[in-house]
Amino acid sequence: MDVKLEPSWDDLPLMANTSHILVKHYVLDLDVDFESQIFEGTIVLFFESRNRLEKQSGSTKETCRSESNEACRFSTPEPCHSPVTDTRTSSSKTGYNDFAICGKGEKDTSGKDGNHDNPEQASGISSSKYCCDTGNHGSEDFLLVLDCCDLSVFKVEEVDVAAVPGIETFTGSPQITFVSEELRNQIVHELVTLPADRWREQFDYYAHCSQAPGCGELLFDTDTWSLQIRKTGAQTATDFPHAIRIWYSTKPQGRSVTWTSDQSGRPCVYTMGSPVNNRALFPCQEPPVAMSTWQATVGAAASFVVLMSGENSAKPTQLREGRASWHYYVTMPMPASTFTIAVGSWAEMKPEICSSEDLAAERSLTPSEADFRCVGICGHMEYPCRFQNPSATTQEVIPHRVFAPVCLQGACQETLLPLVRPCLSAAHSVLGTHPFSRLDILIVPANFPSLGMASPHIIFLSQSVLIGMNHLCGTRLCHEIAHAWFGLAIGARDWTEEWLSEGFATHLEDVFWAKAQQLAPHEAWEQQELKADLRWRCLQDEVRNYPEEMQVLRPNKEKTGHVSDSGSSVIKHGLNPEKVFMQVHYLKGYFLLRFLAQRLGDDTYFAFLRKFVHTFHGQLILSQDFLQMLLENIPEEKRLDLSVENIFRDWLESSGIPQPLQTERQARAECGLARRVGAEVHKWIRVNRRPHKRKRRETEEVFEKLLPDQLVLLLEHLLEQKTLNPRTLQSLERTYQLSQQDAEVRHRWCELIVKHKYTKAYKDVERFLQEDQAMGIYLYGELMVSEDARQQQVARRCFELTKEQMDRSSAQVVAEMLF
Repeated sequence: MDVKLEPSWDDLPLMANTSHILVKHYVLDLDVDFESQIFEGTIVLFFESRNRLEKQSGSTKETCRSESNEACRFSTPEPCHSPVTDTRTSSSKTGYNDFAICGKGEKDTSGKDGNHDNPEQASGISSSKYCCDTGNHGSEDFLLVLDCCDLSVFKVEEVDVAAVPGIETFTGSPQITFVSEELRNQIVHELVTLPADRWREQFDYYAHCSQAPGCGELLFDTDTWSLQIRKTGAQTATDFPHAIRIWYSTKPQGRSVTWTSDQSGRPCVYTMGSPVNNRALFPCQEPPVAMSTWQATVGAAASFVVLMSGENSAKPTQLREGRASWHYYVTMPMPASTFTIAVGSWAEMKPEICSSEDLAAERSLTPSEADFRCVGICGHMEYPCRFQNPSATTQEVIPHRVFAPVCLQGACQETLLPLVRPCLSAAHSVLGTHPFSRLDILIVPANFPSLGMASPHIIFLSQSVLIGMNHLCGTRLCHEIAHAWFGLAIGARDWTEEWLSEGFATHLEDVFWAKAQQLAPHEAWEQQELKADLRWRCLQDEVRNYPEEMQVLRPNKEKTGHVSDSGSSVIKHGLNPEKVFMQVHYLKGYFLLRFLAQRLGDDTYFAFLRKFVHTFHGQLILSQDFLQMLLENIPEEKRLDLSVENIFRDWLESSGIPQPLQTERQARAECGLARRVGAEVHKWIRVNRRPHKRKRRETEEVFEKLLPDQLVLLLEHLLEQKTLNPRTLQSLERTYQLSQQDAEVRHRWCELIVKHKYTKAYKDVERFLQEDQAMGIYLYGELMVSEDARQQQVARRCFELTKEQMDRSSAQVVAEMLF
């Protein structure tokens, strides 16, 4: 590498040399094998060298770092010269009428010989050991570096794109008579730069090219975090083959996917938002700057449903007996880390009644329907953008499907399905155009480590959101829907700035949920103030319990967004298992945005937010991009002491509680909902103080019905009491039916049980640890620090029952607590 990376034990290296060459499109062709617990097949990568990109954009910066001009010329090594008549005869037998319906061809056996006749090569290590650079220094070969781990790479080869019928249209010649490296790269360049209104033709050619024959194996090597590929004689990124095919398989223990069973006991596999992202699913360029499109064909047993990030609602294509394939594609360039897949025996929920108006409102709009007369208005790289489509901009509810394991169909039908339309409509009313054309929602297995996760066109939700009233389900659904704008359509250029995704989604979930419930303005304000109270308490706990260096929202300060000369970098604390459970970035980001919205006024702030979304969708941003545009849109009289520098100092670059937030919380008065909770707390304290035998004339306390967030606040106040006797706890459970409430309420109830050693309710704790794994981690710690033998036995027993299926980071954190 040009700059030696020295990550700490918990830092995540991003190794890809994106400063030299970028993946523009991936074509995956994989089979799912549940018996072996692997994905196996090929991935074809289409590249564009950065110097060509910069020349195309009119840049005058010299990016070809060679010692002589000769090194910048196309290299045409002899083994890859081939008359066109020789290569076309060996092209794939699979016929393509349209890229979206392509099936898997016959299993290629060419990878069973050649470079991996020995065990070392079969394990993914090439026998060729070499020393070369990721850039160009005259005499050395260019080295392509891809992010990769936990994969077995069998073979890497150049793809002969010139062998595809009709491809001569990209050469400017009526026919191809002689094929060179320069010609192949020219074809790929023309293909990846086709205008957006020719996306169907482009993806059709991608599919055909992915099935074209190889024209020479490439040397490769792997290490812990990367796959390194070179071609002898190709000294620059411009010379390097711009279309390569990698034959590989995942490993059962690979960290990007989880092989498990669903709640009905059926096998399934899904990407769960791993700290290593997708590099253990396919070799890729992980840095967010590597924005690419993709298409993927996945084969599985016919009884399985394959869900994936994709613009199309895929249907299975029958292959040989008992097998089917599913094909998805994405035309909006996205970081490879956002790719998501879930394969299982999922059942689709259908609305019991669907009016003709609903169906019309949800009619799927394909990119080909877009009106491209507005091209040039958006600031992103060209793609079929929904913000330029008049029909899409007015579409309040996008087409959606809901899937779940069979045993959860009833709960989904009752709790989740009725919320999807109003939550989508609410999001549109606040932010405008939905960035993505459709949405799948899946209830994932019990070992999913969070309440939800959003990816392009698909949302994962924990089963925990289905229990109790619809409040938790609605708020979490709104949070994940918000990520379509903040986190996906607008991404952070530096992954350490997580608040740009999570802070926005946390702030917007309250706004969306209030509109979805059709609350009056005062009711919405009351609920949002109550939520702010709960988050304030949570933030104070986070600041007390986590190291100061992990509380900073912009840890790289002035170096935020900087990378090495090659494009590689490290994500600070990216592999720290505790980071998965931290909420500092959610909460401090939320309070910053709430502070800004209050300073501007909601109407002004959300009008600005729509403008910001329209300006920056499809792009990567840093904190200053948002803050500078915001301040430019604030009237002078409201700006006062606000500046980018002050916000950096007070909110983003310091640990602990931001001073403006401290001041605001000290000055504020309780909202009405919180005051009513305070009155209920006093009632319970009185109940707890009463003797076991009460006087006959003593009046019974009458308790008010409380909202779920009020119940959470009530229980948090009661957790502050030194002692609560068993009678009080029993009465508390009966009054509010706590064991049947949502997971947020039950979590606090379990904390009360543990704190006061309420043995009659230990079954509620055991149930929570097994069924609500997304939220149960800290309960293990509470059980262990009590130093109560029975409680520690509960913790160890539950861990033994769940550890084999538990998420890896969760299991690591719990094991450290228990042993």
